[in-house]
This record gives sequence, C-alpha cells and structure tokens, in this order.
Amino acid sequence: MDKDSAEKRIPELRKIIEYHNQRYYQQDAPEISDAEYDGLMRELQELEKHYSDENIASSPTQRVGAAPLAKFASFSHPQAMLSLGNAFSAEDVLDFDARLKRLAKIDQIDYVAEPKLDGLAVNLIYENGLFIRGATRGDGATGEDVTQNLKTISSLPLKMKKSTHHLIPEFIEIRGEVYMERQPFSKLNLRRVEEGEEPFANPRNAAAGSLRQLDPKITARRPLNIFLYGIGTVSGLRFASHWEILKALAAWGFPVSPLIQQAPDIAACISYFEHMGSIRPGLPYEIDGVVLKVNNLTTQEILGNVSRSPRWAIACKFSAEQANTVIKDIIVQVGRMGALTPVAVMEPVNVGGVMVSRATLHNEDEILKKDIRIGDTVVIQRAGDVIPEVVQVIAIKRTGREKEFRIPHRCPECGSEIVRLDGEVAHRCVNLSCPAQIKEHIRHFSSRGAMDIEGLGEKVSAQLFDANLINDPADLYFLAKNQLLKLDRQAEKSVQKLLDAIEQSKTPPLDKFIFALGIRHVGERTAKLLAGHFGSMESLMKADVTELTLLNEIGPEIAQSIVEFFAEDKNRKVMEKFRRAGISPQTKASSSNALLQGKSFVFTGTMESMGRNEAKTLVENLGGSIHSNVTSKTSYVVAGSEPGSKLHKARAQGVSVISEEEFLKLVNRQTIT
Repeated sequence: MDKDSAEKRIPELRKIIEYHNQRYYQQDAPEISDAEYDGLMRELQELEKHYSDENIASSPTQRVGAAPLAKFASFSHPQAMLSLGNAFSAEDVLDFDARLKRLAKIDQIDYVAEPKLDGLAVNLIYENGLFIRGATRGDGATGEDVTQNLKTISSLPLKMKKSTHHLIPEFIEIRGEVYMERQPFSKLNLRRVEEGEEPFANPRNAAAGSLRQLDPKITARRPLNIFLYGIGTVSGLRFASHWEILKALAAWGFPVSPLIQQAPDIAACISYFEHMGSIRPGLPYEIDGVVLKVNNLTTQEILGNVSRSPRWAIACKFSAEQANTVIKDIIVQVGRMGALTPVAVMEPVNVGGVMVSRATLHNEDEILKKDIRIGDTVVIQRAGDVIPEVVQVIAIKRTGREKEFRIPHRCPECGSEIVRLDGEVAHRCVNLSCPAQIKEHIRHFSSRGAMDIEGLGEKVSAQLFDANLINDPADLYFLAKNQLLKLDRQAEKSVQKLLDAIEQSKTPPLDKFIFALGIRHVGERTAKLLAGHFGSMESLMKADVTELTLLNEIGPEIAQSIVEFFAEDKNRKVMEKFRRAGISPQTKASSSNALLQGKSFVFTGTMESMGRNEAKTLVENLGGSIHSNVTSKTSYVVAGSEPGSKLHKARAQGVSVISEEEFLKLVNRQTIT
C-alpha cells in the first residue's frame, strides 16, 4: 500500500476498531467475530509500523478495551491491567520466544501455560485478607466498580484463607476472569427465550452482561464463576516466579485453573497449546486459546511492557468458532408444547472443527430484530456446544434477491391454525393431536433425564407412531414383540432389548416420572420439588393452585400449568393407562434411612459396573445430590476410567476423590470383580 492510501486507511481503521471496542466492551453486543476483529487490529498495527503519524498515541493499538460505562462508579487500578499480544501459529510462538531470548540476553526461558478463558477480566482488591473492592478491566487504567456483583459469585472467597507457607499481605490486587460454563449458559438462554427475553449470543456476553447489572440480585441469579490467574500491586510480599504466585493464590483459597502447567521451554508450550485444542470441546467452559507467561519474575521485569501489553506474555488463539455462510432456506419445527421454532438451513460450513448446516432462529421476533432473510450471508457460531446460532447478517453482501420470512398461519405438520398468546414470543399449534407434538412428547418421555428408556430414540419412536402402534407414552407399555418385529430394521435382539428397557422403566423415581410427563414449565428442578413435597402422583394430581404456590420456586404460572395438565381429560386417560400398565413411581428414602443424606457427588470418567445415569439415580435415591461442577463443598468426586479435568480440580481444592470400587462400597453395592 502506498503512503497516500495508508494515510486514508489508518484513520478509517481506527474509527472502525473504536466502534467495535464499544460494542464488545461496553455494550456486550459484538457485531463481528473475534477473528475479524483481530484481522482489523493486525492490519492497523502493520500500517502504523510503516506509516506512523502524530495521532498514534490515541490509536486503539495503544489502548486496552474501552472506557468504563458511566452507570458504574469508576475505579482506578493501582497497577494497569494490560492486554496481550496475539499469536496465531506455531511460527508466531517461536518468534515470540526468540525475541524474548534476544531482549533478555538469555539462552533458555521457562514458561507457565494457562488456558485463555473467554470471559470478563476483573481486578480484586484485598486488604488484610478481606475483599474490599472489585472492578472490570475497562480501558486498562480505569474500570467499573462492580464490587457488590462480584460478591454474589459463590466461588470467590470474601476472606483469604490462612496459609502456613504464604503470609496474607496487607494489600494485594488479584486478577482473574469471570466466566459462565456452557451447560448453565444454555439453560439460562432457554429460560430467557421462554420468558420472552433476547438470548445471549455466547457465554462471554452472558457473563459480562450479568456482572454489569445495576441490581446485584439479578447477578446473584446468574450462574457465574471465576478463576484467578495473577496479581498486580502487593505490599509486604515478594515472589520469585509466576508459578509461586499461582500456588499462593490456591493456598489462600482462590479458585485457580487446574489446567495451568509449567512449561520448561517453548516446545512444551506448543505441545500444551495442541493438547488444550484437543480437549477444548470437552471442557465445561469456553476457551479461545492459551496464554504463555515467562515464569521468572526478574526476567519479566527485564523484558518490561510496550504501550498496551507486556512483552513477557502472549495469547495464542485457536481457530475461530465463528464462520460465514449463506441461509438457503428457513423451515419450521414443531416442539412437544406446540411451539413453532424457525430453523435456518445453510450452506455447510466448518465451525470450530464441526460441519454445521442448521441453526435455530428461536422465534419470529428474533428474525425480525436481526432482519434475517432467506439468501442472506450471515455470521454463525457454536457457543457453548449448543445448537449453532446466527449472530448477525452481513447486510453489505445482499443482492436484492433475499426473501423475508414469516411464521405460517397453519401448522406445517397437521394444518391446524397457529396462535400467539398474549405475553408470549412463541407461535403455537394448539392441536393436542398434532403428530409432531406427540412424537416430541414421546421422545422427551423416554429421554435420559426422564424415563431413560434405552433404544427408544427419535427414529424408533417416530416409527412406532407412524405405524399407529402408539399415540401417547403410555402405549409403550402395551407393545408386543410381534408388533415391533414388523418395523423396518428391527431385529429380534434389538426388539427384546427395547422391551426389556421399557419393562425396567416401570419403577422410576417419582421426580423423573413427573418430569417425563412433559408438563409445561416443569423442568427437572421443579419436578424434584414436587416429588419431595407431595410424595406421590395421587397427591400431586389433587393439588390446586393455592397449595402449589405455597412451595418455594412455584409461581402462579407454573401452578396453573400443573393444574390444567391434570384437569385435561385426555391427560387423565393417559395417567389411567399408566396405572393399568403397572407404572409405580418410587419416592426417595426417608431422611432417617437415607445413607447419603447431605452428601454431594461429582462423577468424572467412565464407570465400569453401571452407567452414569444409573449411578446418579442410585445416589439420589439414597438421599445424596449430584452436581456437575467441583466446589469446596463437594463431598466426593467419583473417578472412573479416563477422568477429566474435574479430577485435577478436586485435588487442587482438597476434595475427597474415591474410586468406583470405593463408591460401590459406600452405597453398599457389590464391588467390581
């Protein structure tokens, strides 16, 4: 590029990047992918390197993030929170290492390698061991005071633990990342959609939006978590290495990622990057790369900083989990509650190593808000390993041949009229005999979280319905072997296995059976509450709205939905069929006899003697509880074969880890032979 072109392009790039900084850091609503943003920043950095001007001091290449929002009190960081330079290939990492060795005039550098969480950076101030204030990074010098919101994060200690090896300093800045795990993020988004709110684009936006609420009560209801990874200013203590800092943080009771490792050289760093990339899809939270830091603090001081980032650290980015594609069509799917969900059918594209060809569009309002049309080129992403979604339309690529979409007036499955009830974002088919709803209802009934009937997946249940063998879930218990053998691709062995699974499901835990019924607004948590309170289906079916709303977490809408479900004549007939089939839901052991009462368990790895769901049911039936994440309050982590990162986290937090054999002894089951 010649000088005249560069002088025009530089201010243009600065303006574009400042705009996207505001969208990302201040509004938690990015319009472009991280990869596209990084590309703009690299272009500007390259141009400024060759064609510098007098305005470079105010360039976004010299700043971190964006100014804090005016709605929060500002907070000046005692020590600036810098951003990190980026590496996008092994060559970039090797160049980084060679540059540091040259600048520090040493032949060997050891590093600390850390997962780069995709969350919101925060700075925490502790005085004499007590949490005093906390703030977002903001522009690096000044952040937003979000102290009260940070206090709602249960994994963040408000008081530092005493350690025999590390004195508690009078004053310390501790840096960390607030994030949201994938599964809670998905549940949060589903709840927001059901309540007519806009879903978050990804876990990072959800975490940032939750932490920046003016009402801490809202933040407290959001499933936020935190990892701590470094310090700023500290009084009265000196450390020799970054690894020593991390050990001190863990000793003081702060959650530190168990995936952080020491790396003796740059080759080990590259191996770590490749390993983290391979386990990335299985992690409970999103990471977008790894961070490499020089371990020796004296070497860090020698290397120093540039304007916006330390020379001694670098972020190595994974391939973007966003991509561009074209929407070929928009189809409509009918759910078990009759809700119509528009789905984009797209040109297949690789997103984060997975070929994607469909993405949910949630509802008509979402389509209109994003102005999504058939034929549009769009940005899609796989956030939190959920169904891919459309982030935004690339309007500049429109040709004029794109078609607007509207929800049909008739159900695409049964032809019944579509309605939209007051206060709802969803359009619904209200025909209870709609084939699509019945198929989805049967699939839900047999799913793992419900009756857990192995072998009765979506295809088989659809076959049974299409062959007029079942019209509701209760019909499953009256199927005969000769009927199933007539279905396509059903051999005698698989048919017998299915019949055995159906028979074994006749004595489910009461809460699983309630959840399996598919009552609107009754999820697994609510089903457990109902089972614990009423103790039997008979009592629950007799309950009225007043009695139901006396329960914590049961509001008028949920109560009305339960009452209406059991008042429906068709549903009462199905319940009678369940009774005739011999379905006998089981309640949990009473508190006095519950072997595992008050104990919490986390499972990791593969169990040899039983499936994960069977083990979980066993624990719950004995009064214990199951959790997906390890915390200091976890009673036991059960480690099967090939355990994951939860094992490391348990050991780091001092949680008791037991083998499968020890677990079986604990629950009075026969040990593995």
